[in-house]
Amino acid sequence: MGHREDLLEGAKRCLLQKGFARTTARDIVKESGTNLASIGYHYGSKDALLAQAYIALVEGLGEAFDGGGTVGAATEPGSVERFQEVWSNIIGTMREPGSLWHLSMEILVMGDRMPEVRDHLARAQREAGRGIIPLLMGGREEDVSDETTDTLGKLYLTLMTGLIAQWTFDPKTAPTAEQLTEGLRQLVEAATRG
Repeated sequence: MGHREDLLEGAKRCLLQKGFARTTARDIVKESGTNLASIGYHYGSKDALLAQAYIALVEGLGEAFDGGGTVGAATEPGSVERFQEVWSNIIGTMREPGSLWHLSMEILVMGDRMPEVRDHLARAQREAGRGIIPLLMGGREEDVSDETTDTLGKLYLTLMTGLIAQWTFDPKTAPTAEQLTEGLRQLVEAATRG
């Protein structure tokens, strides 16, 4: 690996160990075996590097979201059964000790103090919305339109952010996939009554 990749891997480890606010440039350098100048050269700033590392960590959860490639083996795309299956997998990642999602809450709270990081993550968030749609609705990510990303993708990300907040704040009372699915059924039933 080159310095760029070493820095990214070191930053990921630092984020998981110390969080965003407590990670220093020196921590990253020590963890990656590189030097301070490498951070500016390859990423522009420590915060930009940490933002990229966070995105890489979240992207790494994609396999867990789709059950290691098994989502949809027995459920129809767009069905409430698929909805429950995918959200069950996502919630499973929130139950793990030292969950990455605790880090997400830290970054959300700090966003207004770090406009460069916020802007970088906002761009990545749109693509995250595009990426979750095929898990739930079927199809391929590259075929998801911008309009669908900006509607259905944003709805799913809003649900995800709410889940992250609830699982971080009080895991004992946070919703299960079954509860979310039943809530969805009730919402659709009420909306289509007519």
